[in-house]
Amino acid sequence: MADARRTWTHAAALALLAAGALAVALVVLPYKTFDLDRFFVPKELVLHVVAALTALVLLSRAPRLELTRVDTLLASFLALSLVSAVFAGNWWLSWRALAVSLSGVAVFWCARSVAHAGWRDALLSSLALGAVAVAVTALLQTYGVQSDFVSLNRAPGGTLGNRNFVAHLAAIATPVLLWRTLGARSAWGARAGAVGIVVLAAVLTLSRSRAAWLALAVCVPIAVIGVVAGHRTWRHSTPAVRGGRLAAGVAVAMLAAMFVPNKLNWKSDSPYLDSVRGVVDYRGGSGKGRLVQYRNTLRLASMHPVLGVGPGNWSVRYPSVATPNDPSIDQDDGMTANPWPSSDWMAMLAERGAPATACLVVAFIGLGIIGLLAMSPRAGADQFAQGLVLVATTVIVVAAGAFDALLLLPAPALIVWGLLGALSVPARTRATIELTSSRRVAAMLIVLIAGAAAAGRSAAQWVAMGLVERDGRTAALERAASLDPGSYAILMKLATLDARRARCDGVRERAGAAHDLFPAAPAPRRLLAACGVKTRAR
Repeated sequence: MADARRTWTHAAALALLAAGALAVALVVLPYKTFDLDRFFVPKELVLHVVAALTALVLLSRAPRLELTRVDTLLASFLALSLVSAVFAGNWWLSWRALAVSLSGVAVFWCARSVAHAGWRDALLSSLALGAVAVAVTALLQTYGVQSDFVSLNRAPGGTLGNRNFVAHLAAIATPVLLWRTLGARSAWGARAGAVGIVVLAAVLTLSRSRAAWLALAVCVPIAVIGVVAGHRTWRHSTPAVRGGRLAAGVAVAMLAAMFVPNKLNWKSDSPYLDSVRGVVDYRGGSGKGRLVQYRNTLRLASMHPVLGVGPGNWSVRYPSVATPNDPSIDQDDGMTANPWPSSDWMAMLAERGAPATACLVVAFIGLGIIGLLAMSPRAGADQFAQGLVLVATTVIVVAAGAFDALLLLPAPALIVWGLLGALSVPARTRATIELTSSRRVAAMLIVLIAGAAAAGRSAAQWVAMGLVERDGRTAALERAASLDPGSYAILMKLATLDARRARCDGVRERAGAAHDLFPAAPAPRRLLAACGVKTRAR
């Protein structure tokens, strides 16, 4: 969507994206029975609502759609993912994962339109604020603020529920916030940005996230290039003075994070030093576990090279290729410990196939090239800086996504795709679609139906979790299962109750449905076997 003029639609889209960035950062449910979903489901609802509403607002007045090569690649990625989803074994997981990708890319397109209409700086600041808000909740948890809205098992995870997720978002927002701070037009803006950077630095230190540290380390050469290239213009400027002060503030924040007593229960006497030593350790611990998982995931991908096993279906199919003592498998229930692999790129390859993954990878390469072209010798200072930050942000996303899930999750999906869209320098248009009245209505209808379906699914999950948490009786569980038929946890609760009451009809129905969702899970098979139903892992 391209329009060089600011209109009320762009202002409304900016407001929606800004509100969405803050909401997706902070919204959490207190339903501790649902360990991960209490963080993800409400954030998915925010992502889908914001993406759909923003797209509808912009489409209502857009005269045309202008497509670049990156747009074509992203559209191809989504189309191939949709085909993969149709053939997935667990359709509920497949639609859920596909919806996150659809809404994320929609946010990218909407953010780019808003930025090109002249709202770039305001949008970037709003998106960075979302990352800082998450970091603040992680700091509050670190220093003893107790809440039902954070997870104690993965501290300091704040409102994302996991310290690694917080660190990834902090790393990704750092280049943008640094640029906005150094180039702030007012002293108050510079001070606010400096506070944000100090908060991010403290959280990055406290998180002990090696993936985030590595991603930032990869960006060091990019930062050096920027400093050297712009040396003559910045060395005696206000940004240079701010940069020196900011470096001192970051150093103090990192030292304080390491030595000021906190409420984190690290097992080591020197946790931060141990994490530094283990950044590239692949012989033991999580590094070795990742290599095992990657090898087995590649095996799964080789078995389904074209369409993969379906978006979100890695956890369904991975147990069939897991090796003995695979750390990715929970030894108590025989299922994967996490619903996604420890890498965006491994997930895409195994779940959506090589063609879809290639489209996404080349799209990110294209974003990097757009940034590099913007850094030409003839570019102005502002365009040069925008290109530099786009390259840095793209590199961090790709690097962090190589070690952990990122684009698969709702909060990073909104903020990361939003940042990439807002940073995208105008590129050559490869195709133009004029939006006649009929085409506009058709496009808006498609967005409305897809957005309503995605948001409705998330809302139903939200209500179902509330029913289970507040009332564990059979009637409440049955209502919850009707609202969320794809919930393995709710189906197994019902099946277990039926088994205790010797109601084999109920066991066959509920445990059978759970078995269909996760054929490799042993718990449904045990319940079914007790009622004379023979099954096997698939």
